[in-house]
Amino acid sequence: MANAEQKTDGLTDPRAARRAKRDAYIEAGKNPYAYNYPKTYQAGDLQTQYADLPDGEETKDEVAVAGRVMAMRNGGMFIDLKDTSGRIQVFCHKDSMSEDQLANLDYLDLGDIVGAKGLIRRTPRGELSVRATEIELVTKSLEPLPEKHHGLTDIETRYRQRYLDLIVNDDSAEKLLKRSEIVAFIREYMRKINAVEVENPILHPIMGGASAKPFTTRHNALDTEFYLKVAAELYLKRLLVGGLTDHVFEIGRYFRNEGISPKHNPEFTMMEGNVLWWDYKDIMQFVETLLSDLVKHLTGGSTKIMYGETELDFAGPWPVETMCGSIEKRTGVNPLDFDRDGLAAKARELKCDITDTMRWGEIVSEMFDDHVEHTLIQPTHITHLPHDISPLSKLDKDDERLTERLESFANGWEIHNGFTEQNDPEIQQAVFDMQAAMREAGDEEAQMLDIDFVEMLEYGMPPASGYGQSERIFWFLEDVPAREGVPFPQMRYELDETTRKIYNL
Repeated sequence: MANAEQKTDGLTDPRAARRAKRDAYIEAGKNPYAYNYPKTYQAGDLQTQYADLPDGEETKDEVAVAGRVMAMRNGGMFIDLKDTSGRIQVFCHKDSMSEDQLANLDYLDLGDIVGAKGLIRRTPRGELSVRATEIELVTKSLEPLPEKHHGLTDIETRYRQRYLDLIVNDDSAEKLLKRSEIVAFIREYMRKINAVEVENPILHPIMGGASAKPFTTRHNALDTEFYLKVAAELYLKRLLVGGLTDHVFEIGRYFRNEGISPKHNPEFTMMEGNVLWWDYKDIMQFVETLLSDLVKHLTGGSTKIMYGETELDFAGPWPVETMCGSIEKRTGVNPLDFDRDGLAAKARELKCDITDTMRWGEIVSEMFDDHVEHTLIQPTHITHLPHDISPLSKLDKDDERLTERLESFANGWEIHNGFTEQNDPEIQQAVFDMQAAMREAGDEEAQMLDIDFVEMLEYGMPPASGYGQSERIFWFLEDVPAREGVPFPQMRYELDETTRKIYNL
């Protein structure tokens, strides 16, 4: 026959050679893009099931496996197949394969999707293998995989071509699968505590629920501008007032038109929830129990994980500091001892970037960011955040400059936010009015006036608390940077108008 080796003779371009093999396969009356394949086992399941098979032993168990060719040796006699569960070797030899089946090896390249049927054996060197009786090209790969010894290491290429990253870097798939396991665990945990998962709109007519700069879009049919969801809180509380249940939550995608950094993605996953009858202290207990149980689930019982070179212990109870107290502990300055101007002067002495428009609470937050946040390595709660930066929180009973709000930190990053909910409609109206004035003055992160939300409070919302569980916990448990922890991170790009191909910059 005019086999693939003859068809590709003299071709030095690997892409051209692969296409020639594909064409030769078609000329031989075969389809290089099969409709299906009767696979009976995953590679990982075989590795487990036959873990005790002695070296040199062969069974009479016939299996069908399929996966991507990651290595070929001795002219295709030994093929390493990778599927979504792991790898297994396929042994192709004339003693167990017909000439027609052996001829199929001529059409194969690294990266091809291949199916193989045969008997399970373990080689004398200890490699679990399928002694093939049949080999089939299931899908031809027309592009070569990255060079074996250097692999795919360029960060931008890995993110832009995540599919290629997953093919050649086994640990990338492991990390993303762990992310799915984390979400599944959280959902099951929430079900066990009788929390009800709901879905809220992504397109919001009013930007609210968090201090953030939104993305905007336009609904053509309604001829209306909408904001992509920065928070779900205002919708969740509407469900509480309506009496849907005592504990509602949402796990979804959120969008904040802000910077990209090791701590930030503009598009991210978050869990938000609201609970009747709780206050911020109950939220602290909730997050400690949830995260310590999650870590124990992933580690087989330990509350400790490594993030880079840092060991983090999520066992409760976590240390608790007030925001002003934490600043005084590290700088000697207690913000509660100063009015706005006096605190601004002290903050400037501490090299904080203070502007003339900052309010007292914003100055406190800036001092905390500069002098405290990076020191909070082990999981820690920071409580009693200023009212100026907590527009939906209930006021502190002893000092109305502060609120019953907490933020939880680990590795110097905020990982959780929670507070006792403000349910006095007149106070909430006044806060919204203040936020609206700030927005009119140019603060793009200030919240908008939501009259319907205030009216909802006038019907009466029982005591409640709210929380937001950051995606950053995924990064800790996957032990990856921010952009590494999501399948497809946002990147700067430009479009080639001729090829219509996107090139990330």
